Amino acid sequence: MAVKFFGQFLVEQGAVTSEALLHAIELQERTNLKLGEMAVAMGYITADDIERAHTSQLSKDMKLGDLLVDLGILTPSQLQEVIHRQKATHLYIGEALVKVGALTPEKLESYLAAFKVDQAPYVADRIELPDWLANQQLWETTVDMTYKMITRVLGIQFRPGKCQEVSRLSTNHMLAAMDLNGDAAARYLLSVSAGLQKTIAKAVLREDNVDQEPPEVLEDTVMEFVNIVCGNVVAKASQSGLSLDINPPITIHPALNGLPVPDSYRALLFPIHVSDDEVLELALFIKQ
Repeated sequence: MAVKFFGQFLVEQGAVTSEALLHAIELQERTNLKLGEMAVAMGYITADDIERAHTSQLSKDMKLGDLLVDLGILTPSQLQEVIHRQKATHLYIGEALVKVGALTPEKLESYLAAFKVDQAPYVADRIELPDWLANQQLWETTVDMTYKMITRVLGIQFRPGKCQEVSRLSTNHMLAAMDLNGDAAARYLLSVSAGLQKTIAKAVLREDNVDQEPPEVLEDTVMEFVNIVCGNVVAKASQSGLSLDINPPITIHPALNGLPVPDSYRALLFPIHVSDDEVLELALFIKQ
């Protein structure tokens, strides 16, 4: 796969060893705190407060910090203090590699520049849609909401790939689909591999281990995530004057040759790069 993360790029270039990268990642994990974790560490909120905010976040398009203020859990000044502390202590993977002695600052700067050039053809800095697409604001909101919820609800780090028009979706462990109708008509599909299905289940069920959960429960959690995304999309659309209805989500297990795009539809694929071993894709089958 052409898309890669900076640490992977460095290993492939022979700049650092896999062992050094692992040490740097471990340092990152010890150092970097999420906003909620930092607020707890500073004594401003409790774990129960984070749980309450995360529950509200499922139906509100708000960052965790803004939501904590909206709920009266944090004051605006406390939020700014937390953000400042978080930024001041954040450690990027390149900086971590310098700290563990695997790279010099000069080599880090050089490899960062090379990495940006290497990845430019594959990674999207913003959501770009084809000119033929009607209701562009709606579909941009749909993609953006998916990205936001992957970050906020699932806690997954990812790199968005560039939009592609396709005639068939590649096969995967499962697809969760939801139909949108009204002022626009489309089918929203989320394609997930087996490992990511479990990651989604852990986040939705708020469990550390889902290995004993039956397949039906794991599938339900992916459909619930799709329901969360599309519910927020419908709410956003109504603010723009568009009326949309959504049908209950369904599960699709595509054949080995994938899922063809139906007649009278055009399909856009948005790759969501998470790791070499897992596949996560958003697709929109848009009615013409």
